[in-house]
Amino acid sequence: MARSHLTLAALATSAVPGLDLVKAASFGTGAHNDYDSALLTDREGKHWIARMPRNARAEAEQSADLTALRALSAGVRTRLPFAVSTFAGETRVKVSPTSSDPRTSTRAMVYEFVYGSKVRLADLDVTHAASIGRAIAAIHSLPTSFVTDAGLPVLTPLECRRSCITVLDRAAGTGLVPGALLSRWEGATEESKLWQFQPTVVNGALNANSILIADGAVTGVLGWQELHVGDPARDLFWLLGTRGEQVAEAGFDAYNDIRGSADRQVRQRSMLYAELEIAKWLLHGTDSRSNEIIDDAVEMLNRLLDNVQNNVMNPIGPATMPTMAVDEVEEMLARSERAV
Repeated sequence: MARSHLTLAALATSAVPGLDLVKAASFGTGAHNDYDSALLTDREGKHWIARMPRNARAEAEQSADLTALRALSAGVRTRLPFAVSTFAGETRVKVSPTSSDPRTSTRAMVYEFVYGSKVRLADLDVTHAASIGRAIAAIHSLPTSFVTDAGLPVLTPLECRRSCITVLDRAAGTGLVPGALLSRWEGATEESKLWQFQPTVVNGALNANSILIADGAVTGVLGWQELHVGDPARDLFWLLGTRGEQVAEAGFDAYNDIRGSADRQVRQRSMLYAELEIAKWLLHGTDSRSNEIIDDAVEMLNRLLDNVQNNVMNPIGPATMPTMAVDEVEEMLARSERAV
């Protein structure tokens, strides 16, 4: 049962002792309508967000996000050119279990509000992309020690490579992926130079909905539930979905201006990850036995094949640049965000 913004306001006062609220309003629902959320204003004019997960999956995501936020200490945050959510308090809430959601309780959490607006992927311009590139570079420049100290995952290049191979093998097992695409992806996973990179701190869940912008610059980054040390390309591949080649270029150029040229293949791996999102969408369809999703994924794979031609003429490797049309990437990323 959905909680109203007034109910969330009452829960917030229980979660944060001394919180004196004067206003409450509904505030979106998050991806997949997974949360009840409210924007709260206290007597001093400060804003807060109260949020409660609607299902077990969202609750697990919220818990992982909280673990990451606690790992992002005040000292670590001073290295970032944007704001990150600050946890303020929580309170336990009883829920009525159902056949699809056996939970008997959950947690309503309160965070300090992060200012800025979300910009649709299709509406990002060169200025936005450059600021996003710099913001991602700042994340990747953080010391990895705070991630390891928090017990969060640390992935080697070999493990990142193996995760791609696992997706590839599972997708191949469906018999629905064109052979030329399988060859293209296999060639990328077998190209040793592609995987010669230094693992960095990675947000892991970045997309256009993660980014808050004001006056053309990134002011905040949301959603840290997949924080880990791993392949920096995981945070960059979605930029390939921006409308117009020059927009994606601005993002990668700004990123490379800060990070340097040590990882020369980051864009090639980004393209591989982007293309494998379609394979993940296909696997989501087969796992959920949804013919609609399967048909959609197969159509996207065929269109991808038309764009990239074939593995011989256009492999994902050190000597080539990706040629997948940005409009196609944009559509693919928008759809694949629904996969779980």
